[in-house]
Amino acid sequence: MAESEIFKRENSSFILVNSGFSGDVSAGWFAPEYWGDSASPVDSGGRGGAWFINAAGRQLVLREYLRGGFASHVSRRTYAYTGEHNVRSFSEFRILNQMTSMGLPVPAPVAAWYLKVTPMQYRAAIIVERIKGALPLGDLIETLNGVDWQKLGQVIRRFHDAGVRHADLNCFNVLVVEKDFFLIDFDKGCIMPPDSRPNWKADNLNRFARSLKKIAGDAVLNQVWDKFLNGYEGSSPA
Repeated sequence: MAESEIFKRENSSFILVNSGFSGDVSAGWFAPEYWGDSASPVDSGGRGGAWFINAAGRQLVLREYLRGGFASHVSRRTYAYTGEHNVRSFSEFRILNQMTSMGLPVPAPVAAWYLKVTPMQYRAAIIVERIKGALPLGDLIETLNGVDWQKLGQVIRRFHDAGVRHADLNCFNVLVVEKDFFLIDFDKGCIMPPDSRPNWKADNLNRFARSLKKIAGDAVLNQVWDKFLNGYEGSSPA
């Protein structure tokens, strides 16, 4: 266990807490009903399961892990338990901690939780800091200029240079605060070994391009993509 995390257990619930967080995190924190009317749903992008909350004087985001696609018809909220090292909330908590220590623009992790529903199944959720004033890129595409797209390319390059592979790089997992960019939702993300094949970076960029095309269309993609790549292929900012 890293020095930056505290491990807690409550019956069948298991919790990691950022050692720098002052709140007394309990298993109840990971249920939106615990927060009552003060929990407000996050509406843009994704498939639901996220709420804005306030705890210990800080603005936070609570996100439950939910299945999408065909798997959601089998089980919306539970995942196969194959060991704590594979629990999605704990994995995301730890990669966020690593990226925070690298100085990458991501929300700081606050706490992660999972509940053993059965010996072979679990539910999970994570709490991260809310990035104040942030809006999803998917809601702001038409407002960005060429310099903004170039800057976004530089930001994505920083993650790739650090070996960070985002498993779902799309326009709703990029947040914009004025002219600064942040990446969120690192479920199934990882830090690639130095000797990994470089094609994962191209796959990441292609996924982002498909998202941009789906939301804004071919004309916008053709208009901004070269500017984005100019930023990505240029010198990585310090």
